Amino acid sequence: MTTQEVMAQLESMGDASTKKTLMKHGAKEPFFGVKVAELKKILKKTKKNHDLSLELFKTGNSDAMYLAGLMADEKQITEAQLDQWADQAYWYYLSEFAVAWVAAETPFAFDLGLKWIESDEERIACAGWSTLSNFASINEELDTAKYSALLDRVNETLHDSKNRERHVMNGFVIAVGSYIPELTSKAQKVAAHIGKVSVEMGGTACKVPLAIDYIQKIIDKDRIGKKRKQARC
Repeated sequence: MTTQEVMAQLESMGDASTKKTLMKHGAKEPFFGVKVAELKKILKKTKKNHDLSLELFKTGNSDAMYLAGLMADEKQITEAQLDQWADQAYWYYLSEFAVAWVAAETPFAFDLGLKWIESDEERIACAGWSTLSNFASINEELDTAKYSALLDRVNETLHDSKNRERHVMNGFVIAVGSYIPELTSKAQKVAAHIGKVSVEMGGTACKVPLAIDYIQKIIDKDRIGKKRKQARC
């Protein structure tokens, strides 16, 4: 499929209700409001397609940008291209999911995540924390000392951080506690310390999960350390 063909299909799949919901969360025109299930129908036709994914992301259309993240080839995309994507991902649906998922599956995921969390731009820092969380979820060999130090950082700075950063930092604690057995106990202590995390969700009913309870559920299900096959879903 060409970029023009994909865009035409996205337009035909647009849903007014979905569009309204996504706008409440931060999406902006131009976009059509395509459900993820519909995006995956296009993905079945294109499979991973490096060049097409780059073209779709350039459109600035949120639907196309998210699809680009699902379509991107982690073996071909470069660090420079992901840096550009992180800068252009203007709301969390893109920065914390589409971009971070792809980044987490690349060979340079860990270093890229560490770089991004130092950014003063909230969307880029959020992409970094999400990348590190997803990287932990799919890899067996991890720098546990660094992840431990990052838990200390979250413990000390979460409540003074920016809005969406608080959300992804909370998610980072959950991810470390769930996917790195050596750090589960420490993650539980950090989760207990940070407690309830307040995040403005644009007036929606979405809630921030309580990390201490979430980790305990993973423990109860005997799923600590159970890795995912890929970050993208």
